[in-house]
Amino acid sequence: MNYTPASIEAKWQKTWSTTKAYEPSTDFSKPKKYVLSMFPYPSGRIHMGHVRNYTIGDAFARYYRQQGFNVLHPIGWDSFGMPAENAAIKHGVHPKKWTYENIATMRGELAGLGLSFSEDREFATSNPEYTAFEQGFIIDMFNKGLLYRKQGFLNWCPHDLTVLANEQVVDGGCWRCGTPIVQKEMYQYYLKISDYAEELLESLKTLEGKWPKQVLTMQENWIGKSYGLEFAFKLDDESEAKLGAVYQSFDVFTTRPDTIYGVSYAALAPEHEIVRHMLSFGLLDQATSDAIKAMQRVSARDRATSPKEGVSLGINVIHPLTGEKVPVWVANFVLTDYGSGAVMAVPAHDDRDYEFATKYNLPIKAVIFPEGELPSGCAYTETGTLRESAQFSGLDNVTAKASIMDYFEAEKLGKKVINFRLKDWGISRQRYWGAPIPFIHCESCGIVPEDKGNLPVALPEDVVINGEGNPLEHHPTWKHCTCPKCGKPALRETDTMDTFIQSSWYFLRYTVKNDFKEAFDKQALDYWMGVDHYIGGIEHAILHLLYARFFTKMLRDLGYVSSDEPFEHLLTQGMVLKDGAKMSKSKGNTVDPGALVEKYGADTARLFILFAAPPTQELEWNDSAVEGAYRFLKRFADRSQYVNITDKIPLIDHSTLSKEEKGARKKVYEALKRAQEVYGERHTFNTMIAGVMEAMNALNEQTNRDVWTEGYWILTSVMEPIVPHLCWELSTEFFGGKNFGIQVVREEVFEVDSVALGVSINGKNRATIEVGVNESQEAIIEIAKAAVEKWIEEKEILKAIVIPGKLVNLVIKG
Repeated sequence: MNYTPASIEAKWQKTWSTTKAYEPSTDFSKPKKYVLSMFPYPSGRIHMGHVRNYTIGDAFARYYRQQGFNVLHPIGWDSFGMPAENAAIKHGVHPKKWTYENIATMRGELAGLGLSFSEDREFATSNPEYTAFEQGFIIDMFNKGLLYRKQGFLNWCPHDLTVLANEQVVDGGCWRCGTPIVQKEMYQYYLKISDYAEELLESLKTLEGKWPKQVLTMQENWIGKSYGLEFAFKLDDESEAKLGAVYQSFDVFTTRPDTIYGVSYAALAPEHEIVRHMLSFGLLDQATSDAIKAMQRVSARDRATSPKEGVSLGINVIHPLTGEKVPVWVANFVLTDYGSGAVMAVPAHDDRDYEFATKYNLPIKAVIFPEGELPSGCAYTETGTLRESAQFSGLDNVTAKASIMDYFEAEKLGKKVINFRLKDWGISRQRYWGAPIPFIHCESCGIVPEDKGNLPVALPEDVVINGEGNPLEHHPTWKHCTCPKCGKPALRETDTMDTFIQSSWYFLRYTVKNDFKEAFDKQALDYWMGVDHYIGGIEHAILHLLYARFFTKMLRDLGYVSSDEPFEHLLTQGMVLKDGAKMSKSKGNTVDPGALVEKYGADTARLFILFAAPPTQELEWNDSAVEGAYRFLKRFADRSQYVNITDKIPLIDHSTLSKEEKGARKKVYEALKRAQEVYGERHTFNTMIAGVMEAMNALNEQTNRDVWTEGYWILTSVMEPIVPHLCWELSTEFFGGKNFGIQVVREEVFEVDSVALGVSINGKNRATIEVGVNESQEAIIEIAKAAVEKWIEEKEILKAIVIPGKLVNLVIKG
């Protein structure tokens, strides 16, 4: 067969679309597989990262269809977001027009890869019906107390003019544009993700062995559960007066109450309310103020790996047990979203506190000692015995923890608490291209949810987008409305939702067709959820994956879904690199998928992507390897000339075959076995493809047309998930498509008639012989002697040793 990818691929893509070949069945009695790759943002063109992500997912989907599963494999568009507004500002085009034109372009590019997506379930998250369902959830959350509004200091991007969640601040800048963030006090809507902290942490255990360990660890650390003591540090009289008597104390949380007698300073987060008060009222000099503001611009994640920095506030607190004065500092390692944003510092027994204390010449007082010498030049963080700790001296520090906490509670000085690092999720964004938050501000009634019958609260299209503030706030009429509760004039909320809201439940919406008039169908949800295979980048470990888990649990509690976890198995694919760096336009090292498909065909692109590296590892682009993939497919098409037309697999008497014919069959079935292992366990598509290539080489060593036919019956089935167009063409031409299904491994091909043995003389390898598997030791020794005759001629053989299945060793004299 002459391999012409352009015509073959266009033919089959049209056939699949016309026949709706990849729509899932509504027969819920069938076994199911839900295969999902993280949906794309419609930025304009697909890139090689998209090709890798969706090719991996498509291989799973196609394989499971062959195994008889009812497969849901959808695609959609994460279509709200700031890039559309930035494009509007730059090019003078409406965000909606820019977005939907990009969707059309990318839809065509993805279709050109032969991806077996359901077309009936595709949607964009900016579609009005999607917004209506989402706004309904938000209203339910508000009514259940899971959503609230409060004022606070927030991460503000001066470029994008919007609030960012802590997780969206990277290296002190906006995760999208990189502009350094500032702290801005304003109102914000929050989802109570903290109410689910314990469950989010505990249910990670159900994902062990199914999700990458690294992702589970990242989420566990971000949730950050800890046990400890909470107590108040009281300000001394001078410090209280300096603060205008507005504050008398601040709370601290510690997991190490056993070290409390070693406290030498207290440290506040740069955003702590006392720090903000001192900044606001000019109680700090300019250098100190500037240093604190610089710390505030760095995200919590980035502070954790930054050098320890801080400044003295010039105030003191009183140690609750000793009555001594303790100086108060601002330190960049103290996080406002963990505990109370204040800590007691014990440099003798904490590495972080020690680094800070040595940098700023603060006292270091040891109170826990090992049996031997106390190490110098570092903090001692191991177990030991307390000293200089009043009545607790002499206790081991583990016992002392409990005793000291009991003492604090008995004396009403503090209390035992469980703390989580995870704080509530701020979802307000001051941008146009997002889902409006469906609330109304009424002077009489306060915050009132929109009537559900009026949903969606849609965006006005006649807006001016110039980068100056929130276009919804400046629209002349849109925000003016009547209160649904009292009927008086009121103002509509102009904040829109964080776009991570849309991606936190989209996978649930795919379980019904687009024309379904409710958000979900309970029977369909119970059947399809959870997602059996979820594929995407590890960069989403904390943001999207954590939010999606939270949303699933919250919607469960609201009665919408039954699932506890959204994604059964998670595969995090590696990046695509070129010249050792991640592909990006700024580096000038991108590869255009469209040009690649035009030159070599989609099957070549798919084959290279899955063969070049295991999916979880980084993939280095290699032009010669792309050429090699194309040459293999040409060979695969060409060798089909040796295949017979049939509608069933040939029945072959293995015992009558030659050595080469048996070897070819063995390699074919080894490739089949690898495929079954790859989809079931390891997902190393490269080893499976290598097995197919080995099988092709073995088939070339023989001429039996039945062996060729059997080989192609199996290999086109094995390769269909990887290179579907060529395999559908071959299967249709030779087998009428009958070979796409479950393939049975014929164990007879692995039975061997003979075995190769090495022959050594005095331990030195001299030859290799082939003997029958049932050959006697005596006969094996004689065959071995004949093979090494020139080395043993006129020599005395002292001993002949046969190691079954491995070698024959002849021990000779002289």
